[in-house]
Amino acid sequence: MDETRMQQLGEEVVEVLRGIYDPEIPVNIYELGLVYDIKVSDEADVHVLMTLTSPNCPVAETLPREVEGKVRSLDAVKDVEVEITFDPPWTKDMMSEEAQLELGLL
Repeated sequence: MDETRMQQLGEEVVEVLRGIYDPEIPVNIYELGLVYDIKVSDEADVHVLMTLTSPNCPVAETLPREVEGKVRSLDAVKDVEVEITFDPPWTKDMMSEEAQLELGLL
């Protein structure tokens, strides 16, 4: 897979992630700042490094599976790994300006 196609696939992954919402906050996980990194390999494997709003988040079990399933549904994706980290811990400062506006924080 060439560099341009890898970048396009990365953008497709971002679009998929923008369609996944934290059930407690009416903003998608990408704009919330829960996605720290997305890597696409030459073989079309995708690695998503993300966090949750807290270690005790009620969707700690289901959200990573939802992310994996939806990213895997992209035709070009061969394999998906979703890694959860709490370093650094998520804070409201990680939200996009759009998310902060949506939640009335600006």
